[in-house]
Amino acid sequence: MGDELRGENLVHLNVRFSTETELKKIQDFLYEKSGQGVSFTGLVEAMANEVTIVTAVHNIKSNKGSRTAGVDKIKMDKYLQMPKDELILLIQSSFRNYRPKPARREYIEKSNGTILFTAFLLGWLEMTKKNVEETTYGAYSMGIKSKIIPYFEEHHPGLALQDVTPKHIQDYYTYELTVRGVSANTVIHRHANIRKALQHAFKLGLIDSNPADRIERPKKEKFVGSFYEEDELNHLFEVVRGDPIELGVILGAFYGLRRSEAVGLKWDAIDFKKKTITIRHTVTQATIDGKSKIIQKDRTKTKASYRSLPLVPPFEELLHRLKAEQELNRKLCGKSYCRKFADYIYVNEIGELVKPGYITQHFPLILQKNGMRKIRFHDLRHPYVKHTTKNKSLQKQKSQAINRF
Repeated sequence: MGDELRGENLVHLNVRFSTETELKKIQDFLYEKSGQGVSFTGLVEAMANEVTIVTAVHNIKSNKGSRTAGVDKIKMDKYLQMPKDELILLIQSSFRNYRPKPARREYIEKSNGTILFTAFLLGWLEMTKKNVEETTYGAYSMGIKSKIIPYFEEHHPGLALQDVTPKHIQDYYTYELTVRGVSANTVIHRHANIRKALQHAFKLGLIDSNPADRIERPKKEKFVGSFYEEDELNHLFEVVRGDPIELGVILGAFYGLRRSEAVGLKWDAIDFKKKTITIRHTVTQATIDGKSKIIQKDRTKTKASYRSLPLVPPFEELLHRLKAEQELNRKLCGKSYCRKFADYIYVNEIGELVKPGYITQHFPLILQKNGMRKIRFHDLRHPYVKHTTKNKSLQKQKSQAINRF
């Protein structure tokens, strides 16, 4: 279906298919992996396949939207009247000559003046881009473009905004829960997007009421974390020693840092004289319009997250070791060494910043390889956080931290 991962979250599609059944399997594969944040190369080649083109034409012919002109004012009828072979060659030629252009969202009205529900969702999504954090927009975009819109285009093609009913929305939630097998919490997030978009339509006077207000939302599932005992943590510290994930594990389990805080830790946050670490910078990763993006912020997730922690001797020794390794790698690599992230502690052998996604992917592999009990990386921090929230004294935190290392 696809080659091995090339880099982080990247799969090259090696697709050779000759039937619609094989195409459907590829589409299901893309749907599943895109939901996991995976990006793909080779998509244009797959779209230019004759089977893909013929399937798309059949779907468009059966879609009421085929009678609606696009932004270029051309209707589908022009192309449907062409000979099959000529149409396929035209589309394949268009793919070969394709040059990406900046996306421009427009509402496409039907001949009767109404707006398609899916087109309105895209317009609302574009509007929110300037009003929310990039990571929030990335999550909105993933849910709407990869999940919500494909469902409505397949099951309710040509559905007008004003014709959306509570049943349309309820059926979609049921489909996600029963067919796709997603969690109730995921459906709740999708519901939030749909409801906000429809509420915007209501305020604009495009609909008389918000149908999303009249559905049964699934009950939120309470997550119960799984935490390591002291002996398991000690074993984990042993198995990650020397591994690229070592710093992340220690910062998570030992200091209670979030993934974004561990990756965002800079050298100027370490005060070797006062023996403190100040958490004030974060690095997150989001998929924006299909591309993975690193987001650096000089602030933490919450005001309470801005904090100072004790620099205990074992961790100070680790930092000196990492500093020496970076200096050595910089000399060995010469001009090839990346100096863009020289201020950061968590970099690889050639100076590139270790991405948050790497920690998420690599952590379960380390546990599996060493036969350790499966937990999330985020679960590492909770025993520390729960413990330290009851002890505000820096000296008490230092004493606890020394005992845990």
